[in-house]
Amino acid sequence: MIAQPTKQFSDTETYSKNILGPAFFSMSALTITSAGDESKDDFIVAPANSPYIVANNEEFTVSLKVEFNKSPLTSLLMCLGTEIHVRFAFEGIGGAASEEDVEVVMTTVKDTYEYVLEWTGTAQLAQLTPGLYGVAAVAQVGPVKHECSQPIIGYGYLAGKLLQVYPV
Repeated sequence: MIAQPTKQFSDTETYSKNILGPAFFSMSALTITSAGDESKDDFIVAPANSPYIVANNEEFTVSLKVEFNKSPLTSLLMCLGTEIHVRFAFEGIGGAASEEDVEVVMTTVKDTYEYVLEWTGTAQLAQLTPGLYGVAAVAQVGPVKHECSQPIIGYGYLAGKLLQVYPV
């Protein structure tokens, strides 16, 4: 019996080195919304108009979209129930503004590749003192609740929003 060759000898041989394909995700649409309404005809930047200026007892929502590619490996990870952890970081800018995080955790489901993670609450609930905040989202994908899973599959970071909190 002759052993099968270990290298390619002609253009007619085919094989796959990447059967499962890469698994990756992207983050987008970091958004802050509140009762403020920028669509008013006489829009002036003021607490009553802006979704980015909130009273410390006013409810607001911060959200982020996480989207995965559709490779066989990603499909398997979605089906196995991969955890997505997003920490929304409120970084105080000057003055007495505090530095606080709130976390949202979601588990993936079969055949779903796009997720919106959101946190809703008040500045008081998030322990934000009056002041100006830079808002960022830090994502951690993984682990999968399976004994063979690696602890973390990937990380991501997205920033660029501001939030002003004022006392009532």
